[in-house]
Amino acid sequence: MTALPVATTVDDVTTPAGARLLDTASRLFYERGIRGVGVELIAEEAGTTKKTLYDRFGSKDGLVVLYLRRRAAHWQRRALAHLAEHPEPGPERILSVFDALEGWLDRQERGCAFVNAYAEVGGTDHPALPLIRAEKAWMRELFTVLAEEAGCPGSDRLGAQLHLLYEGAVVALTAGDEPDAVRHARAAAERLLRTD
Repeated sequence: MTALPVATTVDDVTTPAGARLLDTASRLFYERGIRGVGVELIAEEAGTTKKTLYDRFGSKDGLVVLYLRRRAAHWQRRALAHLAEHPEPGPERILSVFDALEGWLDRQERGCAFVNAYAEVGGTDHPALPLIRAEKAWMRELFTVLAEEAGCPGSDRLGAQLHLLYEGAVVALTAGDEPDAVRHARAAAERLLRTD
């Protein structure tokens, strides 16, 4: 497979207090939303001070960016590891991305952190927006590369179509109204791959 860059990890935040702050902020942002969490709560639950938070991360927005970068790296590594278990190019390898997604979202009570973050900061100049867009672009590129490796004609178009099915499932599951969203998207992707 063409090597796709994986988001850089942010596990080295230089101090134990910085690590606690990032871990705590990540949990709270995911559970309560970015706008629903203030720096006082983050510092208090991390057992530090607001001064320490600002010294280590500059701002709450700095923490949000690192939280999303960490989430991107974890998901991308998981998706690539799942693909490594399906090394033969072809439809099953492409469909395995949906299987990886279903396993991931089964453990993510609030759905996709990137969809949730975009719902809160989209339409602003928040520094996390480029990261959110980069994560979505990474997924589209992944589907395009997999389609190309499988020898599918029009791999760019097919990659975009598969990505839309994937994102539709993510949003439907995140919104909580369609528990079988990933299975439905996988079935639609399978039909699309048979006709392409």
